[in-house]
Amino acid sequence: MSAALVVRGLQASLGDLAILKGVDLEVPYGEVHALMGPNGSGKSTLCHVLMGQPEYTASGSALVGGTEVLGLPVDARARAGLFLGFQYPVEVPGVTLRELLEEMGQAAGAGAGYWSTVEAAAERMALAPFLGRPVNEGLSGGEKKRSEMLQLLALRPRVAVLDEIDSGLDIDAVREVAAAVEAMRSPDLGVLLITHYSRILRYIAVDRVHVMAAGRVIRSGGKELAGALEAGGYDAMVREAEPAAPPAADDFLQGL
Repeated sequence: MSAALVVRGLQASLGDLAILKGVDLEVPYGEVHALMGPNGSGKSTLCHVLMGQPEYTASGSALVGGTEVLGLPVDARARAGLFLGFQYPVEVPGVTLRELLEEMGQAAGAGAGYWSTVEAAAERMALAPFLGRPVNEGLSGGEKKRSEMLQLLALRPRVAVLDEIDSGLDIDAVREVAAAVEAMRSPDLGVLLITHYSRILRYIAVDRVHVMAAGRVIRSGGKELAGALEAGGYDAMVREAEPAAPPAADDFLQGL
């Protein structure tokens, strides 16, 4: 079986501004990977490009379950199995969460047990009272993020890209969202969790951590890599990844 998500040589620009400069990344099925990096490193742009926001010009390759999604419209990328969890989930007036989930089930060709499974999950996630309310309307930050986790469970995609799902949450909400991510683990799903901070990783057993800077993945490793970032910050790791400058002419001549 191919990996859930395979990104190779992904470049992207916004007008004349080059943002992604050759991203290589792979997330196998059944694993949760964290993508970390400072502001401006290209993490959110990677989300936008994977999901097909039209203002970006992109090249390279992005495979979702073996299907090349670059060049496909957004709805085709979703049907290929790509799910994006937003950093700031928007309100959808006039559409209830129940209606959205029912529409998701129909679009995915879900079977007879779909709605009972969704209702049971809504009860576990304390979202049942919100099923009859407009999507995200009047919900707290943590409730909005849990609602997205419920949508993820309903859709059962191949790849879930979760863009800073811990943003703006208090510690209790971070624990709740982390528990929801852990509950979604499946041999049929690969998760790319994008975050600035390591605090959510205290509650999620990530399989691999990738560090992004200046539009590239500069380092990958185990969960201990997040601890190294916590201790030393991004700047030190970015400096380590920078290629050594060529020797000055005087130094070269002295070595002869």
